[in-house]
Amino acid sequence: MLFLHETHSVVGYHEDAFEAAFRDTWMPTLAADDDARLLWYFNLAHGSSWSYRVVTVTAVRDGAAWERLARRVQRGDLQDWMRELDTYRHDVTGKLLVPLPWSPMADIDLTSVDTDGRARESAVYMQDTMWPFVDRFLDYIDASGAVYAKSLEHRDSGSAPFLQIEAGFQPAFGSHVRREVTLMQRVLDPDRLLGLLTSDIPSEMRAPGTWMHDALQLRDRWESNLLRTAAWSPLPRAGGVG
Repeated sequence: MLFLHETHSVVGYHEDAFEAAFRDTWMPTLAADDDARLLWYFNLAHGSSWSYRVVTVTAVRDGAAWERLARRVQRGDLQDWMRELDTYRHDVTGKLLVPLPWSPMADIDLTSVDTDGRARESAVYMQDTMWPFVDRFLDYIDASGAVYAKSLEHRDSGSAPFLQIEAGFQPAFGSHVRREVTLMQRVLDPDRLLGLLTSDIPSEMRAPGTWMHDALQLRDRWESNLLRTAAWSPLPRAGGVG
């Protein structure tokens, strides 16, 4: 399974037309066969980063399906759609990702992904992107699953959990910056975001033996973005994706 992650810089006047292009054409067109499905359509939360930025994630069955989709976009039935889409945005950057070995989203039954565009409650995600040290990339992948992901499961015992990792990715070979890890984390308790944004991280959470401290041996550069799903975004939905 491959995942096409794209960050779009949208023309402000055309944000509604841009969203409609994904909702009304890209999503249902992909649903006509079993090669690919749109999973997420995100807007960057207001006040958290650049204006009019959209993140989309499309799941593609395999390399052959990716080639078929690319040919459709470049010189097939999706070429005109892509030409029109480009009039609604300033630029786009894309990367082809594969799941981390421990990712909760390793494989997907594409036929189970919703494609009807019906409204559902929007969700907030924290997208963390990390760049491990040159010689610690594989160590970081292992530790992020064995230590960080496990810490989220146990940290909130007795209280509502804050984050839930729904997917972990790394770039497919030869397609992007090699030493990069991206985590898609759903915010389960949005009220706790305020404390995260207005308070320093407590010293006890940065002490030796904690992830915040020990992971500095593996990386010290990362970027966090707060993303909000469009009301019609296929994910999240009750029950997840099989």
